[in-house]
Amino acid sequence: MVEGLFLTVYIAIVLLVSFFSMRRIKGMDEYLLGSRSINPWMSAFSYGTAYFSAVLFIGYAGKTGWSFGLSGLWVAIGNTVVGSLLAWLVLGKRTREMTQRLGVSTMPGFIGIRYNSKALKIVSALIIFVFLVPYSASVYMGLSYLFEQIFHIPYTVIMIIMALFTALYLFIGGFLAETIMDFIQGIVMIIGTVLMVFFVINSNEVGGLSSMITSLKAIDPKLIAPVGPGGFVPLLSLVVLTSLGTWGLPQMIHKFYTVKDGPPMKAATVVSTLFALLISGGVYFVGSTSRIFFPDSMPMLNGVPNPDLIIPQIISPTLPEIVLSVIMVLVLAASMSTLASIVMASASAIAVDLIQDTLAPKKMNPKHIMLIMRVLCVVFVGLSLLLALVPNPIISLMSLSWGAVAGSLLAPYLYGLYWRGTTRAGVWAGIITSLGISIGGALYAGLSSPLITVFSAAAIVIPIAIVPAVSAISAALPQQHIDMVYNTAEEIA
Repeated sequence: MVEGLFLTVYIAIVLLVSFFSMRRIKGMDEYLLGSRSINPWMSAFSYGTAYFSAVLFIGYAGKTGWSFGLSGLWVAIGNTVVGSLLAWLVLGKRTREMTQRLGVSTMPGFIGIRYNSKALKIVSALIIFVFLVPYSASVYMGLSYLFEQIFHIPYTVIMIIMALFTALYLFIGGFLAETIMDFIQGIVMIIGTVLMVFFVINSNEVGGLSSMITSLKAIDPKLIAPVGPGGFVPLLSLVVLTSLGTWGLPQMIHKFYTVKDGPPMKAATVVSTLFALLISGGVYFVGSTSRIFFPDSMPMLNGVPNPDLIIPQIISPTLPEIVLSVIMVLVLAASMSTLASIVMASASAIAVDLIQDTLAPKKMNPKHIMLIMRVLCVVFVGLSLLLALVPNPIISLMSLSWGAVAGSLLAPYLYGLYWRGTTRAGVWAGIITSLGISIGGALYAGLSSPLITVFSAAAIVIPIAIVPAVSAISAALPQQHIDMVYNTAEEIA
């Protein structure tokens, strides 16, 4: 009864925001970028809610906590310092300036202009659309596991409802609706995370912080060590994948395009960092109690250990019904915001970078592009839904997606912002290396293997060395083009 009321109120708010936003959309600039005038609080919350979703709350927190104990909090520290603070400091201002001056609204668009290559632009767009589908599918799965375990709503039913709901609100409202809802959803996430930490830490099973540490030490002393039972390399891989990976994800970079420059950028940096500290710290802390609830083995599904059931089965008996309802809306809100960001990034990659700028024989009417983008939002949601219906570990789908997308785009994007010497050959080498490691690792180890996270982290890190190495020995871009790219960016620096 209570959860139904909370859910109804949430859906009503989403629909109201969507229709409000639809009335303010006059063209592609408003639909895709919100006219580049989003206030800092909204930008910061939009970044944070795109970062953290059901994949964190359901997939990562439980598996990481069960495998590493308290040392899983290193992931939260990495998410806060590298994934949020440094991302805003290193990429934020430069991205805002260069994309506005060069007149680009997408990550493939920037890469295409920076390296004067239509082929790189097309490949970047295709990588985004294809490899963000598994990430989107993992979000659907995380939400569906929660609803099935706690509220006994069939997995497939909630997944279909979620898909229809996401497609509708993006089709109607675009980026402005996404950003307004991100702010509202961010507030819900903060309240829900605080309540979840409070009730879990004070539950009979955990019995407070001191008792929690004692219990974990009794189960395995490594659970309270700086590096838990899972080992150093897997833990480092998780930190790298979930923290540095954000630097190469188009749905995260897109947030920098839209914030106002100057003091608003600084304010957004601070708010985004604090948001990441609270959400990731709180959720991974709850995850670190996993072994108290499941000391010997993970929860089973069809006779097989399933880490995606850990958090749902922890909070179900420990939280009051009304708090469970808040958590339900929390995970729904986190998932909706992440899905919206993923879908917008993917649809814009095809509609703007592939169709409008590459395939169209002549300049297209902006209204037609906006319609194509809306249709592509629906198509992407449908593809994600189909993949989510095939059971795979959430953490594996997300790892494959982030490894391929961030690994392919991070180095070309980062060096493209700052280093004049980056060459097309260097970028191609980085992309090929990343895709080779990501796809090769998935084929070699299988999606269910714990090694998939290690392969994905390697796919992000290794191209950072490959791109400058190959650039140093390959043909440079014409000096006139380089001057055009960087002079227009540095005029206002």
